[in-house]
Amino acid sequence: MAKDPVCGMDVDPKQAAGKSDYQGQTYYFCSAGCKRAFDKEPARYAGKAEGHGVHKH
Repeated sequence: MAKDPVCGMDVDPKQAAGKSDYQGQTYYFCSAGCKRAFDKEPARYAGKAEGHGVHKH
């Protein structure tokens, strides 16, 4: 399972409503709305799908 970086929901990559690639990572989404939010501001959400922080604070 993958985690939708926008809403945090678990998503099966095979049944995801959409996916986006950002900085070499593929992100999967539960809905088209979450994908649109990510595509509009990917830096805001990137790294939230992982258990560890990808971006620096």
